[in-house]
Amino acid sequence: MPSSAEYLEYVLDLLADVPEVTTRKMIGEYLLYSSGKLFGGIYDDRFLVKDTPASRALLTLTEIPYEGASAMMLVDMENRDRVADLVISMLPELPEPKKRRK
Repeated sequence: MPSSAEYLEYVLDLLADVPEVTTRKMIGEYLLYSSGKLFGGIYDDRFLVKDTPASRALLTLTEIPYEGASAMMLVDMENRDRVADLVISMLPELPEPKKRRK
């Protein structure tokens, strides 16, 4: 079941204080980036972030976004400040975006 545009807007509102948030639609779901780094996504109207030490420190529930994928952490908080702190603390732990060939 694809994620709804309404849920995307809700998550983007939660991420309002995170720098340079962009999204990319992928097969009915949405990938979430900050400063070019992929940090999470919206899958079946669930806000999931990558499993990193920073995300494990604040979140406890894991979910599988789709069959065959690695587990991700379920964001189960609605406080914009805490969500922003979570994502910002994850960014140094995430790999740099790969350079695209021209």
